[in-house]
Amino acid sequence: MDIELAAKQLDALGSATRLTVFHNVVRAGRSGISVRRLQEQVGVASASTLSHHLQRLVAAGLVAQERRSTTLICRADAMVIRGLTAFLLEGSEAAGQHADAFPPEASTESRA
Repeated sequence: MDIELAAKQLDALGSATRLTVFHNVVRAGRSGISVRRLQEQVGVASASTLSHHLQRLVAAGLVAQERRSTTLICRADAMVIRGLTAFLLEGSEAAGQHADAFPPEASTESRA
C-alpha cells in the first residue's frame, strides 16, 4: 500500500466522531446502514455534520455509499480495511496472524 493512501485513511479516522461513524458502518456488515439509522446510532444532531464526516470517510475509500430510492446506504469496504491493516502490520511479528495477533492482555486498555 502507498504510504500517502495509508496516511489519508488514518487521517480520516483521526476524529473521534468519524471513528465512531466508521465503527458503526463496519458493524453493520455487508448489508450496510442507512444514513438516518447511522445518525440515530451515533447521535450526531445535524445531518450536515454527519454528511461531512461521511464524505471524509468516502474520500479516503473507507466507506462506499449506494442510493436505494430515497435512502442512502453506507458500507465499509472490507478489502480497504484489510489493506490498511496489512500495511500497518507489514514486517511485524503479528503479520499473517489473525485472532491472536493482539491478544486481549496486550491491549492498551489492560495496560492502563
